[in-house]
Amino acid sequence: MVTTQVINLSNLAGAWRIDPEFYQPDYLSARDKVLLLPTKTIAQMSTRVVSFGAYSLCNYIVWRESGIPYLKAENILDGYIDYSEAMFIDEDVHAILSKSEVREGQVLFSMSGTTGNAAVAYKIPAKLNASQDVAKITLKHGYSPFYVAAFLNSKYGRLQTQREIVGSVQQHVFLWQIKNFLVPIVPKEIEARVEALQKEGLDQLSASDNLYSQAENLLVEELGLKDFNPKYELSYIASLSKAFGVHRVDAEYFQPSYENLISKLTETAEVKPLKYFLLEIKRGIEVGGEQYQEEGRPFIRVSNLSITGFTERDQKYIDETLYARLAEEYEPKVGELLLTKDATPGVAYVIQEPVEGIIAGGILRLSVDETRINKEYLALCINSLIGRLQIERDSGGSVIRHWRPEQIKKLFIPLLPGHTQKRIESLVRQSHEARKKSKQLLEEAKRKVEQAIEEAAGILGT
Repeated sequence: MVTTQVINLSNLAGAWRIDPEFYQPDYLSARDKVLLLPTKTIAQMSTRVVSFGAYSLCNYIVWRESGIPYLKAENILDGYIDYSEAMFIDEDVHAILSKSEVREGQVLFSMSGTTGNAAVAYKIPAKLNASQDVAKITLKHGYSPFYVAAFLNSKYGRLQTQREIVGSVQQHVFLWQIKNFLVPIVPKEIEARVEALQKEGLDQLSASDNLYSQAENLLVEELGLKDFNPKYELSYIASLSKAFGVHRVDAEYFQPSYENLISKLTETAEVKPLKYFLLEIKRGIEVGGEQYQEEGRPFIRVSNLSITGFTERDQKYIDETLYARLAEEYEPKVGELLLTKDATPGVAYVIQEPVEGIIAGGILRLSVDETRINKEYLALCINSLIGRLQIERDSGGSVIRHWRPEQIKKLFIPLLPGHTQKRIESLVRQSHEARKKSKQLLEEAKRKVEQAIEEAAGILGT
């Protein structure tokens, strides 16, 4: 249905915008409700709003396997920082990019990609840097960064952001727009409650990460891999017969570190190929970019899956009709193990709760024989060094990485005793529960902000 609205010329936003999208009823309604409370702009609340990162300098950065985390817009999620896919820089580059250093207590805001996510720099590493696509907001004393982040992530903050977005292919907001964002000033007791919820949510997230690390450490210790440090050799020899046997002639495949891993595993445990534990493998489906929508049912791609569950990073949606047609065959079920095979191969996750969405072609759904192995233990093996090194070998040498089903079935999995698998499962499940609690608390913080705005609107009869 077509929506028509008439805006007087005198009411145009300073005559800067005349595109009809800017005056959508939802945007205007959200702004009107926010204005029922006292408001301040981000600029008025801040001592500094910057996004320095210098695109040109990025050409000279040598990325490291470890070091100082360097955040991009995609690392800023709904209320928290995702370090799992952060890149790393060394001290020298960090010094050059000192203007973009992240400080404890700043509000970080994604300016491109999944535009509009906000998170507080809370209990961050001693040194942390961020790209030019991350705005760093330093608030004046007396304003809670947790409240401001919760507002920006709330329905009313996101509508304000969406209204300002420019660009079609690569959407973006600029610093001058962010500085003009309006933030409602609520009573201090509400601000304090929002801050407490946010902090508790972030502490639960940290606890989740710690529990998962404990599970990983238990796995490597029981397998005798605690001190295993794969070293990549510059020269080595592989026989021609071996190359023909695996149908590979690229040198990377024959790195001794891969064979060293398998040798270490067989010293401490029985090792079986992944196919030994599987009852069924199902593929996802590609619906085509023309089917993507801004709302609807989730179309879950590789970028939306992590070792801890689903993320909304650049989430795409499909309409209800297409979902209904595909759901029976391509909607994942509770208890299935999802495994990525393309782009970022080897991400494994056991589904904890019902999912209403369709799995993309880059993800496999595995049914596991639980009489042979614990599912959570199996997923951890794949996500750990054990799986990563083998997948690196199988999928190496290509620009876009692909892990073929015949390779996946041959992945070596070590079998630890059942009681050890149970201990690992317990830690992983505790990790999932803490993460679930974290999400609930961060959502509750946003609801508190929305409730304050809506109560103001109700009191004044709008």
